Amino acid sequence: QVQLVESGGGLVQIGGSLRLSCAASGRTFGYYVMAWYRQAPGKEREFVAFIRSGGDTFYADSVKGRFTISRDNARNTVYLQMNNLKPEDTAIYFCNAVLGGSSNWGQGTQVTVSS
Repeated sequence: QVQLVESGGGLVQIGGSLRLSCAASGRTFGYYVMAWYRQAPGKEREFVAFIRSGGDTFYADSVKGRFTISRDNARNTVYLQMNNLKPEDTAIYFCNAVLGGSSNWGQGTQVTVSS
């Protein structure tokens, strides 16, 4: 139903900031619940944040107060602003779109946090 492409990952220092973007196809983007997940090597996929079509947001405890999810429905894009980054934030970050019974995933973008 929707194709997702993540971008904005890279190498950042501890305490630094990074903004991830997820560009979506289709005219129904505004109806999807959009979310970010992450997966570190050897670890299970972990929920990070979601944003509903109306703008309501929810965050995992591990990122609350540091990360902000937002969306621009006119641009079919969801963002993840990451501040005060820690080494444990190092992971591949995946964009997710849910509408009814469908769940769609992007290919992911790598975030590495180090000194």
